[in-house]
Amino acid sequence: MSDSTVLTEVRSGHEFDRQALLDFLREQTGEFAGDLEVLQFEGGQSNPTFLLKCDGGEYVLRKQPPGELLPSAHQVDREYRVMHALADTDVPVPRMVALCEDTDVLGTKFYVMEKIEGRVYTDLQLPDLSKADRNAVYLDLVTVLAKLHKVDHEAVGLADFGKPGNYYTRQISRWSRQYEASRTEDIPAMDRLMEWLPKHIPDSDETCIAHGDYRLGNVILHPTEPRIVAVLDWELCTLGHPLADLGYLCMDYHSPGYEGQGLGALDDIEAHGIPTEQQVLDHYCAETGRDGIDNWTFYLVYNLFRSAAIIQGVYKRGLDGNASSEAALGYKDVCRMRSELAWQLVEDAGLA
Repeated sequence: MSDSTVLTEVRSGHEFDRQALLDFLREQTGEFAGDLEVLQFEGGQSNPTFLLKCDGGEYVLRKQPPGELLPSAHQVDREYRVMHALADTDVPVPRMVALCEDTDVLGTKFYVMEKIEGRVYTDLQLPDLSKADRNAVYLDLVTVLAKLHKVDHEAVGLADFGKPGNYYTRQISRWSRQYEASRTEDIPAMDRLMEWLPKHIPDSDETCIAHGDYRLGNVILHPTEPRIVAVLDWELCTLGHPLADLGYLCMDYHSPGYEGQGLGALDDIEAHGIPTEQQVLDHYCAETGRDGIDNWTFYLVYNLFRSAAIIQGVYKRGLDGNASSEAALGYKDVCRMRSELAWQLVEDAGLA
């Protein structure tokens, strides 16, 4: 299972005025009777996440972290907006309860949503499941992603949720800037990638709702069935290119993971019951009506670079004392590892 389901007391530096929260929620919703109990989830490296318990049930609070924030980061208001927009689509999302953009209430922006019962796994090998269920979970992960990419973003009120076109140019520039803002040491592979990526962007300008962090650890599975009941963590969502999400989902096939729990650590994925990378691509193409995928190496390399830049930001916040979890300091070498893996893919493909 996942540390994102582990609850602790509210950690030092993340306290907030519970009565102010309760007053706001009662005024906005008419819900939240009785006293309010607050616990903090261990996960949520970017935006601190809390469980709220009251007489009316259980809810989840997501808020910006304390301290100085990097530009365009921690946009919990965007998370709220996209999940609210997807409420009546085929994409499973929690019910949104309230959004607060007034930082005088808790010190940062925040939103509250319903708590969805189910299972969260971060061990990509799914050791607790049967082979059949592993296969079903991974195929449903792809099916739900395809459903998201088929949503008409204009019809659900997200026409202005991002800029159409030139997605990779803008994203590479954004994450390069954020990496530079959180750089703590010289990493030659990151420098090579920042030069290589802008020169190898495929000629494709499709636009869809791109989740930005779509992976097994960011979905909730049904309590007993091998299917997804909610997609979470939409902070990085924007109007983007569909293969960015697919490349992000598949980059784990090329990595052993933090503690050998990644798909790249498996000698025989099919024997384990998990679809191969090619089977995932084929299933996505079948679900979206796409006729194959060109330039696949670029999408993998781009995502490894982007994730390296993001995790460097998490580590830097840990050094500064602003991370939402003490685990952030354990990410010291992850940016280097991911960027070196990305550059190895470039070289292996003969594209260096």
